[in-house]
Formats: sequence, C-alpha cells, structure tokens
Amino acid sequence: MMDIKEFGERLIGNLEQVIVGKRNSLELVVIGLLCQGHILIEDVPGVGKTMLARSLAKSLECSFNRIQFTPDMLPSDVTGVSIYNQQKRVFEFRPGPIMGQVVLADEVNRATPKTQASLLEAMEERQVTVDGITHPLPQPFMVLATQNPIEYEGTFPLPEAQLDRFLMRVRMGYPSASEEMKIMSGQQIRHPIETLKSVAKTKDLLAAFKAVREVFVSLAIQKYIISIVGRTRQSNDVYLGASPRGSLALFRAGQARAALQGRDHVLPDDIKALAVAVLGHRVIVSPAARLRELSADRIVEEVVHSVPVPGGDYKAFANTKIGKSG
Repeated sequence: MMDIKEFGERLIGNLEQVIVGKRNSLELVVIGLLCQGHILIEDVPGVGKTMLARSLAKSLECSFNRIQFTPDMLPSDVTGVSIYNQQKRVFEFRPGPIMGQVVLADEVNRATPKTQASLLEAMEERQVTVDGITHPLPQPFMVLATQNPIEYEGTFPLPEAQLDRFLMRVRMGYPSASEEMKIMSGQQIRHPIETLKSVAKTKDLLAAFKAVREVFVSLAIQKYIISIVGRTRQSNDVYLGASPRGSLALFRAGQARAALQGRDHVLPDDIKALAVAVLGHRVIVSPAARLRELSADRIVEEVVHSVPVPGGDYKAFANTKIGKSG
C-alpha cells in the first residue's frame, strides 16, 4: 500500500531542513518527481538551486551527478565516450555524468546548442546513444536544470524543443528577512545538508510513480486541459503555443498534485494551480506582446481566467484509490 500524501509530506519536510521558506517550489519539484518529469529552475544565483538538487538526491538515496555547462563543452562530456582498450582490443564505454539518477544541469544555457541537444534523447527516451550503441539510463532518472534569467552575456537560449521536454519551470525567489535569519543561524556551525538523512528508498519512489498514474481524471477535466492549452495557440499575443506534450504534462501534474492532496481524483483547482508552471515556458510570446512587456506567464494566467471551469462530479466513475500501487 502506498500513501502518496504521507510520502510527499515526509519528502518535502526533509527538503525544508535545507531549503527554508520555499514550500511552494518544493511541492512543484516533488510533483515533477512523481510525474517522472524534469524541472527547469530559473532564478538568480545563490537562492538554493544546487542545494535543492543535492537534497533531493540525498533524501531518496539516489545517485547525484552535477554537470557544469560551459561554452567549450562537447556532447561527449555529457553522454560519455567510447575508448579503445589496447589490452582487450575492444572499445569500452566510459559513461558521462548524465548516467545518474538525479542530474543537476547547472547553467544549462551556457553550453552551445550542440551540447544542449545531447540532453534531448536522455530526457525524452531515458537513454543515450554513443557510437551507435544505446545505453539505458538508471531508474529513477530526473534532470534539474538551472539558468540565470538576468545574465544573458555568453549564453545560448534554450531552443523550443529543449524547453518542451521540461515538465515544469520553477522559480525559487528571495527569502524573507526572517527566513534569511533562519538560514544564517542554521549554517553557523555546518550546512544542514551534511546531516540530512534519506526518507525513502528507490522501491518506494517506483511504487509512488505507479500509484500516481492511477489517480482518476474525468472527461470534463481532460476537456478543460485541452481548452486551456488550445487557447494558448489561439492568442494573438502568442507566436507559438503549448504543444500536445504540454497537455499531457498538465494531465500528469494534475494527477500528482491530487495525490499529494490526498485525493484519488483531479479537480479544476489542480489544473489552475499548475498551469503557469507547466505551460509558461512552452509559450513563445509574439514580438508585439514583448514590446508591451507582456510575459508568457501573464498570458497563461489570462488564458486560465478566460476558460470556463467545468461543472459536474469530478470523481464519478473513479475506480482507483491512491493507496493502491498495483
């Protein structure tokens, strides 16, 4: 039996020992984890992006690899390379840092488009192909990529194909004065991550993946998702709207949020709460709207407000329970 709400509270509570005052961001990251998705963390330096990735890996007893992206990186620096063994007279695969369970792609937009593209296969198909040989990635597998939204000098903007593979975009934000005091006090002697304990094992996480997929999504909610995503494609302020992958991402994220709330069915409130995080980075603002300083997040918010909320019984015909894992 798997209680997703209890699992999520235990994991978020553990992360809060390191990341202070960012519960909403932590909930989004846990939702992305339960959906087996990848997260783009977009924020200024020093707000805890790297610590969040390390804390998540440690909390789940997962392997952690960090990739520091730079302009001179090659795709083989990410995926790995085949090296000829003169003694055995065969080529041996030396895995790259992408072969981990929780992978931090730090400042991903500093790498060239060619190196950024080396992540595409790994993120979508959970495998890498080197010299024609396919190597599966470990399970679970999650990429947390970071980028600085302010400093653009020496960077290469992520292409639409890359952005679309991230389930959500999360922002951390600055802590309040009281939270910053708590951070300083907590790190006076040593960093909290040094004493952080794991709260779940890999088998628990794999069971949670399966349980989340069983959360019921009514036909009315599915049509609601399609209406929201469809409006992003019809807006005059949008050059490129969200793709069908965005619809599926909102569907999966809604399931995970409902499970974390202790429900076996998805409500419109789940979709409304997640729409900006799931769709904001998939929407390309038109040049005219950009001149009016209209952001993609604002466009998604307006779309959500313009789409009528469906009525009815959202848990009708639900025949699954969150507690079931198989």
